[in-house]
Amino acid sequence: MPRFSRLAAPALLIVVGLASLIIALQAGGAAAPLALADPGATVRFGLPIATFLSEIGASLTIGTLAVACFCLSADRPEWGRALDIASAGALFWTIASAATGFFTFLSVANVQVTLDEKFGQSLAFFLTGTDLGLAWLVSTLIAALVTVLCFAVRGVTAVFVVAVVAAAGLIPIAQQGHAAGTASHAAAVTALGIHVEGAAVWLGGLLALVLLRSVLERRLAVVLGRYSSIALVCFVIVAVSGVVSAQIRIGGWSEVGSAYGLLVVAKSVVLVVLGLFGVVHRRVVVGRMADRALARGPFWWFVAAEIAFLGSASGIAAALSRTETPVAQTAAADTADLTPAEVLTDGKLPGPFTPGAWLTAWNVDLVWLLGAVFLFAFYLAGVIRLRRRGETWPLQRTICWGVGLLVLAYATSAAVNVYDRYLMSAHLLQIVLVGLVVPALLVPAAPWTLALRAMAKRADGSRGPREWTLLVVQSRVAARLTHPFVGGPLLALGLWAAVWPLLRWTVSTELGHFSLVLGLLLSGWLFVQALVGVDPVPLRAGFGVRVSLAALVGAAVLAVGAVLSVSPGLRLASWFGAMGRTWGSAPVADQQQGGVVLGVVGIVVCAVLGASAVRRRRPVASTE
Repeated sequence: MPRFSRLAAPALLIVVGLASLIIALQAGGAAAPLALADPGATVRFGLPIATFLSEIGASLTIGTLAVACFCLSADRPEWGRALDIASAGALFWTIASAATGFFTFLSVANVQVTLDEKFGQSLAFFLTGTDLGLAWLVSTLIAALVTVLCFAVRGVTAVFVVAVVAAAGLIPIAQQGHAAGTASHAAAVTALGIHVEGAAVWLGGLLALVLLRSVLERRLAVVLGRYSSIALVCFVIVAVSGVVSAQIRIGGWSEVGSAYGLLVVAKSVVLVVLGLFGVVHRRVVVGRMADRALARGPFWWFVAAEIAFLGSASGIAAALSRTETPVAQTAAADTADLTPAEVLTDGKLPGPFTPGAWLTAWNVDLVWLLGAVFLFAFYLAGVIRLRRRGETWPLQRTICWGVGLLVLAYATSAAVNVYDRYLMSAHLLQIVLVGLVVPALLVPAAPWTLALRAMAKRADGSRGPREWTLLVVQSRVAARLTHPFVGGPLLALGLWAAVWPLLRWTVSTELGHFSLVLGLLLSGWLFVQALVGVDPVPLRAGFGVRVSLAALVGAAVLAVGAVLSVSPGLRLASWFGAMGRTWGSAPVADQQQGGVVLGVVGIVVCAVLGASAVRRRRPVASTE
C-alpha cells in the first residue's frame, strides 16, 4: 500500500489539477470561443493545460532543491536521489515551458501551424522581439540549464545556487501575468511573483518527500519536521500574497460575484483546507511518525489527499491566468483619457501629500513587508528560545530590531513609497531612511549573534539555518565586505549614484527600485557595522578609523543634500516635472526641500553613530 500511494500521489496531482483546470475554465468563461480572433479550441485549452504542467515541473524542481538544501544530508543516498528527481522535474518543466511558449504564440498571433518560412519568422520574432515571448524563452532556457546543472553539481553550496537559478526561472513569467491594466502594476507583479515562488516550494517539497520515501527510511520523521517549517513559511507567503493579488485584480467586494471573483473564492477555500492539513502535519503527524504503522499506512494517504488539494489549487490558478479580471475590464474602458502620471508610471497620480497622508497612504511592497514581518518573527523566536534555556538577551536590542524593521516597512510600503515616484523629496527621504536610519537601528540588535546562539546545531551532515548562517558569516566574501574601509565608501557612492546616473532607473522600473533599496540597505548595514556593530567580524576598526568613516559618509550626505537644496535645475525633469501635478510645491522647490531633508537627517544619523564610536574608544569585541 505505501508503494501504491507514493506512485498514486503524483498521478493524483495531475488528474485532480487538470480536472479543476477544465472546470474552472468553463466556469470562468475562458473556455468559450472569443468573439474576435479566436485561436481555436486546441489553443484555448492547450495553453492553460501546458501552463499548468509547466508550473508542476517548476514546482517539483524548485521544491526538491529547497528540500535538499535545508532538509537532507549530502553524504546519504537521499541526496543523489533528490538531485535526480530535481533534474527530471526540470526536464519536464523545460518541455512544458516550451509548449506553453508555443501555445502562447498561437494565441497572441492567431495563426495556424504551418511549415513555411513565414510562420518560423513570426515565431522567432515573438520569442525574441516581444516581452511575452522573451519571458517564455528565458524561462525555458533556465529550465534547460537547471536540468543539466542538477546532473553536473553535487556540492551543497552549488546546489543552493542552482535552486536560486531555478527560482529565477519563474520571475519572467510572473511579470507577464494579469498585471497590466490594474490599479497598481508593480504591486500586482510583485504579489504574483511571491505567490508562485511560495507555492512552488510548498508543492514541490511535498512531492519530493513522496518520491524520496524509499531512501529516507527512519529519517522520514526528521525530514518531515524540517519540511513542515518550510511549508508553514510558504503557506503564510502564499496566503498573504494571494489576498493582495486578489484585491488588486478584483478591485472591490462588488466584483466578488464575477467569474474571476468566484474562482478566487474557490481557490481561497482550497487554501484554507490546505492550512488545516498543515496544522495536522505539525500537531499530529510529525509527533507520531515514530509509529512505524503510521508511516506505512495512513500517513501516505494523508499526504496523497494533501497533494490532491494542492493540485486543485494549481489547476484553479492556471485557469485564473486565462480569465479576465474585473479591474482589467474597467481599465480597458478608461484608456482613452490617460493622465501624464499614468503614462509615465502606469498608475494614477495620488492625492495631495497632506499631513494625514503620512498615516493613511499605503502602497504595499510585499517583498519588503513580508521580509520585515518574517525577520521580526524569527528574531522574537530566537529571544524566546534563549529565555526558555535560562539565558538572557538585552531588551534594548529587541526594541532596536523591531523599530528598525518598522521603519523599513514604513519606508517601503507606506506614504513614502506612495509618493517616491512622483515627488523628488519623497524619493530622497526613502533613500536616507533605508540607507542610514534603518541600518543604524538594526545593526545594534546583533541579529547574527542571536541567530548563532539560538539555533540548534545539526549532527546529521545536513545544513539547517545555523549552518547556513555560519557559512555566510565565515565566508571570504563576508570577510571582505565587512572590512572597515568597504561599507562607508560603498554607501557614499550609492547615495551619489542614486541621485545622479541611476535616478531614472530607480524611479521608473521595479527592478531599479528594488535594487536601490537592497543596495542602500546592505551598504548602510556594512557602514554601521564598522562603526558600532557587535556581531562577530574578522576585523574591527579602531577608534580613529570609525570616527573618520562617520565623518566621510556624513560629508558625502551633506554634500549631496546641499547641491540638491541650492540647485536651480530639476533632476530628471522629464519625469518629476512631467507628472501633471497641480498640488504641493513646484518640482524644483520640492527637490530643494528633499535635499534639505537628506542632508539634515543624514548628518544627524552620522553624528549619532560617530558619538557612539567615540564612547567606544576600544574596538568592540563580542563575547556572545
